[in-house]
Amino acid sequence: MSDLYVAAGGGGDPLGTLIAARTLTAAPEAALIATYAWERPEVDPTHGPLGEEHFTGLVRDAGGAPAFCPATRARRPAGSTLPALARDLPARLLLAPSRGLQALAGQIGAAAAASGGRIRIVYIGGDILTHGDEPGLCSPFGDALTLAACHLTGLPTTVHVAGPGLDGEIDERSLLGRLAGRHPHIPGPAAVSAAGRALAWHPSEASALWAAAVLGARGSVRTVNHTLELTEASPWLYPLPLAEAIGHNPVARALLDERPPTLQEAADLSHRLTGIHGLAPEHARTSRQDRPTGAIAFLDRDTAVKALHETADGAGHVTLRFAARALGLHWTDMPDLRRLLGCDAPLLPLP
Repeated sequence: MSDLYVAAGGGGDPLGTLIAARTLTAAPEAALIATYAWERPEVDPTHGPLGEEHFTGLVRDAGGAPAFCPATRARRPAGSTLPALARDLPARLLLAPSRGLQALAGQIGAAAAASGGRIRIVYIGGDILTHGDEPGLCSPFGDALTLAACHLTGLPTTVHVAGPGLDGEIDERSLLGRLAGRHPHIPGPAAVSAAGRALAWHPSEASALWAAAVLGARGSVRTVNHTLELTEASPWLYPLPLAEAIGHNPVARALLDERPPTLQEAADLSHRLTGIHGLAPEHARTSRQDRPTGAIAFLDRDTAVKALHETADGAGHVTLRFAARALGLHWTDMPDLRRLLGCDAPLLPLP
């Protein structure tokens, strides 16, 4: 029996959620992680979370939920990194449904009851504690939906905020104020090592930033959309009660008050409160491209490092996703780029 972990942000949050799971329990068995199939446009050119109909080769977990395995495939044009994460993470990954609040609550509740009856929500960065009006806020909907659904299960639930501020949406100082009085856990290198195979190729930036902070990285980091600072607070993992998290989040409270019957109506509610529609296509969304044939073969290390220095705005580190984009590569070139630059860390330090 084990707790059910819910990766609240989708995308690469299962990596950070595994690090959290290895921090919160000493048990070596595979963590049970429920996650949205909701990824960046370079991975998935569609918008909104994917459902069962978007995949082939899903299997059933003991609780009846659809689960990913290495043989799972996304039906094009949809794309997903979750089958590869199922291969490379010591975790069982469950697909959270995309049909609305009640469906999400029902599946999370059934999976948690089958595994032991306790839920742990994990969010990397912290905008799950949004007040709805922060200037950098860009993706509040999925987090709020998770909070509301877990409340509806009636099961004991704890929210864990990892790496305050590392998603670039709410600043670290504001989040630490909202987490005041909570005593954080600090993961160790072994927890990061459990996600090491996936961190080597996955384009997640928030999970990579948190992993790097746990391993000791500090200072400025250039990401695709921001320049962020890794501080002494960046490795921390904060627990707080579900009710307290919902108390911060106006969208979660409204979802519980209004109980919209469909995902679209829930997203409309989020838009009404924050001006951000969770199911709208991401601004300046780019279509997925095929892997550039041999593009990295035309790069040498010195040229690549020089180009990254010129585009990093003085930062001491860059994410591998930023580095690939700055060099005209696809995110799937990240392992080759690591080898070219001699980098085996979650972030690339700029000498």
